[in-house]
Amino acid sequence: MPFVIGVDFGTDSVRAVLVDARTGEEVASGVHEYPRWKTGAYCNPARSQFRQHPLDYLEGLEKSIQETLSQVSPEVVASIKGISVDTTGSTPGPVDENGTPLALLPEFADNPNGMFILWKDHTGNQEAEEINQLAHRWDTDFTKYVGGIYSSEWFWAKILRTLRTDEAVRKAAFSWIEHCDWVSAVLTGNTNPLTLKRSRTAAGHKALWHEEFQGLPSEEFLTTLDPLLSGLRDRLFSRTYTSDEPMGAISAEWAAKLGVPTDVVIGVGSFDAHMGAVGANIEPYALVKVIGTSTCDMLMAPSVDVGHLLIRGICGQVDGSIVPGMLGMEAGQSAFGDLYAWFGRLILEPITGLLKKQGKADEIAALQTALIPYLSEQASQLPVSETDVIAIDWLNGRRTPDANHTLKGALSGLNLGSSSAHVFKALVEATAYGARRIAERFVEEGVPIRQVIAIGGVARKSAFVMQTLADVMNVPIKVAESDQCCARGAAVCAAVAAGIYPTFAEAQRSMASAFDAVFTPRSDRASVYDVLYQRYLSLGDFIEKNN
Repeated sequence: MPFVIGVDFGTDSVRAVLVDARTGEEVASGVHEYPRWKTGAYCNPARSQFRQHPLDYLEGLEKSIQETLSQVSPEVVASIKGISVDTTGSTPGPVDENGTPLALLPEFADNPNGMFILWKDHTGNQEAEEINQLAHRWDTDFTKYVGGIYSSEWFWAKILRTLRTDEAVRKAAFSWIEHCDWVSAVLTGNTNPLTLKRSRTAAGHKALWHEEFQGLPSEEFLTTLDPLLSGLRDRLFSRTYTSDEPMGAISAEWAAKLGVPTDVVIGVGSFDAHMGAVGANIEPYALVKVIGTSTCDMLMAPSVDVGHLLIRGICGQVDGSIVPGMLGMEAGQSAFGDLYAWFGRLILEPITGLLKKQGKADEIAALQTALIPYLSEQASQLPVSETDVIAIDWLNGRRTPDANHTLKGALSGLNLGSSSAHVFKALVEATAYGARRIAERFVEEGVPIRQVIAIGGVARKSAFVMQTLADVMNVPIKVAESDQCCARGAAVCAAVAAGIYPTFAEAQRSMASAFDAVFTPRSDRASVYDVLYQRYLSLGDFIEKNN
């Protein structure tokens, strides 16, 4: 029986899952938290600077797979045929001529600018705005396939910001590479930035790549944006590849490290949300919401139906970015679970300080674990009325619709009777309102939504959040059974890249996740939320106009 491995690099950790390619059974799994990231190293949240060291990725890749394989027999390990990887994105990093991230060189080992720039890093806000201004007056609008607005969370804004602020990195960086491309290339032993296969997903959604442009934006456009970009286009890529393609065979070095056969096929990498949609058995016109620290909302449709559309304000529309032959569309929210985590820290910060002073530090971890479930239970008991507290969910800016990462969050309608449960309820509702706005934008632009599917940690763990989401969106929401849909989707991609299945559709029929919950909207609450949603839109408009 053939087996495949899917590896999912999330914001906080990497997860590997071993899947029986014929039955879809998750046979074993392993998780490794990034040790440097966990300490907050190389990050400055006040400046929206979030960097990750490539050693966290390399160690996590090796240890998560080794932990997974330690749970199965040598016969199973010998039957592994493919490995595919998904990561967060856009998470690019600077590399030398060999494709080595600068942070792996001694002189850049502790320089955040030599590391991978995580998706939620917004230090390039000004650069994103300059890209938008230039693109909108250029004879070809290179933002037309990414919703008309370029984001500071993406490839070019991050690169330009780094080149402008760090001369040493600017001189040493031969090229730049997305996390999903680099890890996949590492497994094959070919990290040459000029020859490794680049992900269609990453290139199309984040780097302004499109066949209409013969690849990336023109050299003239890039050098007009900033002369510091001169020559970089030729050191990047022109071709891209979908996730059914093999990146290559595993290298002898990594086969020995992991203890797997030397003929294991490594698939072309992709982003977590896109492979998560595959793992959740996405179908045409199904909206798959990957709900975790942030959200990515994935939607696909036949190109013959919607390929003529230019959908405003989303994170791109790319042929084959989710499933080959389909137009993949991406949207999302910059903070979802992160919003709840922020509120938890806000409440616990003085309490943990007091407990430490009193020598009761051992009680802190228990409080941190119990707080959000407790607030959820308290908030679920509150009624919903048209005068409730309203929150705006832009604490990390707004991803979609219409990216603007300079925006901030807000609370409105507080009084002396407002409790922590009232505020938490408002924050959860705000994330649901943001989700509804995304769905409405797709429909307004001519792309219908026939079902909604949810995956990810929040979807699996918080019935309160999911019920609120169903009530606000006023649609049933199916929750995928697998806790590891992104890794499972990567495994599906590995099975196709390895030739076990000829198409994604056939692989999904055997390997994609089933569903084990459905949240149905409550009509009495849905009608009240229609009113509250209009208040949310009005408050958001006010904030944006006065930003």
